[in-house]
Amino acid sequence: MTGPGAGTSFALGDLSVRRMGYGAMQLAGPGVFGPPRDPVAATAVLREAVAQGVNHIDTSDFYGPHVTNRLIREALHPYPQDVVIVTKVGAVRGADASWNPAQSPAELTQAVHDNLHNLGLDVLDVVNLRVMGGAHGPSEGSIAARWTALAELQQQGLIRHLGLSNVTAAQVEEARGIAPVVCVQNQYNLAHREDDALIDRLAEQGTAYVPFFPLGGFSPLQSSALSEVAARLEATPMQVALAWLLHRSPNILLIPGTSSVQHLRENLAASQLVLSDEALAQLDVIGAPESSEAQHSAPS
Repeated sequence: MTGPGAGTSFALGDLSVRRMGYGAMQLAGPGVFGPPRDPVAATAVLREAVAQGVNHIDTSDFYGPHVTNRLIREALHPYPQDVVIVTKVGAVRGADASWNPAQSPAELTQAVHDNLHNLGLDVLDVVNLRVMGGAHGPSEGSIAARWTALAELQQQGLIRHLGLSNVTAAQVEEARGIAPVVCVQNQYNLAHREDDALIDRLAEQGTAYVPFFPLGGFSPLQSSALSEVAARLEATPMQVALAWLLHRSPNILLIPGTSSVQHLRENLAASQLVLSDEALAQLDVIGAPESSEAQHSAPS
């Protein structure tokens, strides 16, 4: 008996990726800034991910900055034919490790060229526009100028497909009127479920939804219900949280990050977990608005 993510794939435009991918953010130094503590270990994690069948790698040139893309190139170039690298643009890092908007057409163009150079590619598979919204999530407002700038780079042949990150449902629809959207990357997990309706709408449209902070991000998920289900399945709470996301909707693609080969293997094993109806009902309570657990577990 296999889990919901085992052997299953989903389309990003004309590309196909397995639902369990890998996010490279944690390969950079503390605070996603500077080089990794152990470059050899970082290279080993990337190579192990591909050896284990991962063909969806999420990155950005503002991780480091430039650190994770250069590590990916060093570890994997020339890239296996089926590996899809998804990057994002829209921010730059300050000397103090701050995250600063870089959303003008000129800045987005420069970011695309930086990603091409540091990854060693002529064409980027997927580029997500990371909209710098509110402090704790997306905020409304037109993204037409930014999206059009990326669509023009796509027309020039520098980008195959476009996606969005940290956006509202209205911004997704605005973008779709300008150029196709193959994926949406927003914060979502067991405790942080504001995008439930958006996920369902994207599933109907055949568009991938890629949750970031699937395990809570900088505030890891903590829940007695999660721990109880994990104990029954002889799994870790984090494996159960990932398995729940795979059960949630077939268009959800996961990109959990880690700098540890052992942790990577644990994350990938989550795709084999089968959650019963009883377990799913128990876990669903965590994200209910009235749940005190949801309030305590939600990422900051």
